[in-house]
Amino acid sequence: MRSTRQSSNLLRLVAFFFLLSGQTSAAAAAGVADKLDKGQNLTDGQTLVSSGGGSYTLGFFSPGKSTKRYLGIWFTVSGDTVYWVANRDRPLDGKSGVLLLNDDGSQLVLLDGGSRRTVWSASFLAASAAVVQLLDSGNLVVRNGSGGDAYLWQSFDQPSDTLLPGMKMGKSLWSGQEWFITAWRSADDPSPGDYRRTLATDGLPELVLWRGGGGGGGGATKVYRTGPWNGRFFNGVPEASNYSDKFPLQVTSSAREVTYGYGSVATAGAAPLTRVVVNYTGVVERLVWDASSRAWQRFFQGPRDPCDSYARCGPFGLCDADAAATSFCGCVDGFTAASPSAWALRNTSGGCRRGVALDCAAGGGGSRTTDKFKVVRGVKLPDTRNASVDMGATAAECERRCLGNCSCVAYAAADINGGGCVIWTDDIVDVRYVDRGQDLYLRLAKSEFDNPSMGVASVNLATIKSITENFSENCLIGEGGFSTVYKGVQSDGRMVAVKRLKQSALTNKGKKDFAREVAVMAGLHHGSLLRLLAYCNEGNERILVYAYMKNKSLDNHIFGPLPRRANLHWRRRLDIIQAIAKGVAYLHEGPDGSVIHRDLKLSNILLDDELKPKIADFGTAKLFVADQSGQTLVVSQGYASPEYALRDEMTLKCDVYSFGVVLLETLSGVRNGSMQTLLPQAWRLWEQGNLMDLLDPAMARPAPDDAELLYDLERCIHIGLLCIQDMADDRPTMSEIVAMLTSRTSQMEQPKRPTLDSRAAMRPLRQSDVQGSTTTDLT
Repeated sequence: MRSTRQSSNLLRLVAFFFLLSGQTSAAAAAGVADKLDKGQNLTDGQTLVSSGGGSYTLGFFSPGKSTKRYLGIWFTVSGDTVYWVANRDRPLDGKSGVLLLNDDGSQLVLLDGGSRRTVWSASFLAASAAVVQLLDSGNLVVRNGSGGDAYLWQSFDQPSDTLLPGMKMGKSLWSGQEWFITAWRSADDPSPGDYRRTLATDGLPELVLWRGGGGGGGGATKVYRTGPWNGRFFNGVPEASNYSDKFPLQVTSSAREVTYGYGSVATAGAAPLTRVVVNYTGVVERLVWDASSRAWQRFFQGPRDPCDSYARCGPFGLCDADAAATSFCGCVDGFTAASPSAWALRNTSGGCRRGVALDCAAGGGGSRTTDKFKVVRGVKLPDTRNASVDMGATAAECERRCLGNCSCVAYAAADINGGGCVIWTDDIVDVRYVDRGQDLYLRLAKSEFDNPSMGVASVNLATIKSITENFSENCLIGEGGFSTVYKGVQSDGRMVAVKRLKQSALTNKGKKDFAREVAVMAGLHHGSLLRLLAYCNEGNERILVYAYMKNKSLDNHIFGPLPRRANLHWRRRLDIIQAIAKGVAYLHEGPDGSVIHRDLKLSNILLDDELKPKIADFGTAKLFVADQSGQTLVVSQGYASPEYALRDEMTLKCDVYSFGVVLLETLSGVRNGSMQTLLPQAWRLWEQGNLMDLLDPAMARPAPDDAELLYDLERCIHIGLLCIQDMADDRPTMSEIVAMLTSRTSQMEQPKRPTLDSRAAMRPLRQSDVQGSTTTDLT
C-alpha cells in the first residue's frame, strides 16, 4: 500500500514540474531559424526562435499602447513579456527595421530600412565567419562560426530591466565594466526609467535599488537594499533560501570581479522559466512561469513592507514590520529619538542618539575601555558601504579590533557561519528585524547594562491602568487559568493586548525570574513570533503587553464556522504550518540557545491582519512551572507528548510532538482533545493510502489536476505523522521539519505505528486541566 501511495506522490510531483516547465513551442518544433549569418537580415515581421526548447523569440514589437517599434527578445510562451530591448532610446516610427551583420563582421546593426539610418549597433572584433544566434538560455550572441564557444558580443552583457539565469550583475575589477538592470520608463516606453538595480561592491556585496541619478552617483537615492551576502543568501532576504534548490544564488568575489547571478535547476523535464525584473513602479520581482495557469507566479517582491524603505528609521534606528503601523521604528538599545517632536509626528528619518557616551577616551585608548557589547538579535545588518571587512578574521579578533578602535560603534560576523569581520565606524543605518537574521554587536557604555530587561520597554502600573480603564470589564477580552487579558487603547489610538498574570498561578520562582524571562523574550525576534512590546513589574503585578491581533487565534478559524474556515484555503493553511515550523525552529536553535515553548497549540497561535501566524506564550510557560515537578501541568491535553504525559520529561522533542498535533488539526479541522481521536484516524488513513480523507470536510477538496497542491498536502500529513512518534528519538528536529516542508526533494523516513492509547485520559487531572489554558488566543 505504501509503495502505491509513494508512486502516486511521485507521479503528481513529476506532473507538477512538467506543467511548471512545459515550454516547448510549436515554432521550435517547426524548425524556425535561430541564427543569422552575414548576408542575411531580419526584418519586421520575422523572428529568430532559440534552438532546443524554443523558449525565447527575437523580433520587432510595440509595447502596450505605443505604435513605436523596437527590437527585443521575449518569452515565447508569453509574448508580451519582453526582457531585452536593443533600441531602448531610439524607437522606430514604422515597420522598417532591419537587423544585420555588417560586411566585415565587426558590427551588429539595426537600421531604419527607409532612411538607412543606424538606430542601434554593437561593435566587436571583426570575424569573417561571424554569425548571430539566439541561444536557449535567452542570450543573443555573436560568435565566430569557424568554431569555439567564445562570444564576440552577447546581450547578457547589456541587460535591460530583467535578469535571467546565467546573467550577472556587478562589476569587473579589471576593466571597470558594470552590469545592472534598469526599469522601463512606463508600460508603453522601454527607455531607461527612474529605477536601477545594482550590486554594491563597497563593503560586502549586496543588491541595491536606486531611484534617479544613474544608480549610485549623480544624486541617486537608495530606495531598498537586500542586506549583505552572508554566504548563503542576502541577509535581508532569508526567504530566498526557500527556493534556492530551484534557483541557486551565485555570488563571486575575486580579484577579477564581484558579481551576482542565479541558476535554474531542472527537476523534471526542462528547468522552469524564471526572471527577476525591476519594474517602472520601483518594485523588484522574482517571477516563475506556471504553464498550467499560463501566468507568471510571484516568488518574491521587494520592497516588501515599510521596513524595507531605506534608512526609514534613520541612524541607529531599528525597524520592526511586525509592530503596529504607527510604530514601525524604534531605537537600538542605549539610544533614544534624536528629535522626540519629529518622532511624535512620525518623522523618524533623523534617527536616534546615544544615551551615555562611550568610555574609550577616558581609558586613554580603546584597549582599556570599559565599554561592552549588546547583541541585537535577528536583524538585517546595517549598510556596509563605509564599513571595513576582513573575511579572514575570527569573532574574537573582530571584537578585539572594535574595542581597540575608539571610532568603532558595532561589529558583526561577515557570513552566516560566524566567520569574517565587519566593523562600522560611522552611523549604522537601515537595520530591521528579519527571519533568520544575523547578530549585530552594538557598542555601549558599561552603565547601559544595569537594566536587566534591556530591549523592551518597562511601563508603570499607572499607564497600564489608564489604557485598560483600570482593568475594566469593558476592556476584558478573556480569562483563563493563568492570566486575564484586556484590550488597551494607547493615547495615539493604537490597540494593544495587556496580559495580567494571575498571582495565584505564578510560582515564587516565576515571580523572581520575571524580569530575566522578559529579557529572554525581548531578545527573540522572528516573523512567526508574537513580539513583546512592553512589560510591568511593579509591586505584585506581572504584566505583559503585546500587539493586538484582531483576527484572534488559529483555533477560532480552524474550528470556527464555515466562512471563517473557508478563509484559510489549503495553500494558506500550508503556508501557516510552514511559518509555525520556522518560528518553533528559531526558538529551538536561535541565538539565545534552546527555548522550549512548552504549550504549543492552536489557541496559542495568533493571526495578524494578513492571516500570518504569530506564536504566543513562548516565554511565559516557565513562570508557572513549580519548583518540584508534577504539580502543575503546562502542556494542554491533546498536545502532550508521551514522555511528558507519563513521566514529566520536558525536551525540545515535546514541542515537536505538539507541532505534529497542530499540523494535523490545521489540515483536518478536527480537535485532537483529551481522548486523542484525531491521531488514530490519521494513522488509519495513512495505512489505507487515503490521506486526502483526513482533510477538513468543510472545505472543498483540491482539484484532481492540481498535482502540486495534492503532493504538498500528502507530504505535510506525512511530516505530521513523523512528529507524533511515541519515541522522542524517532521524531525529527524542527530544523529537519522546516527542510522537509520547504523542499519537495528532501528525503523523509517512514513513520512507525504510534501507540495512541489515550494517555492523557489515563492519569489524574492536574491544576491546568481544571483551570484551563492561558488565554493568548484572545489577544
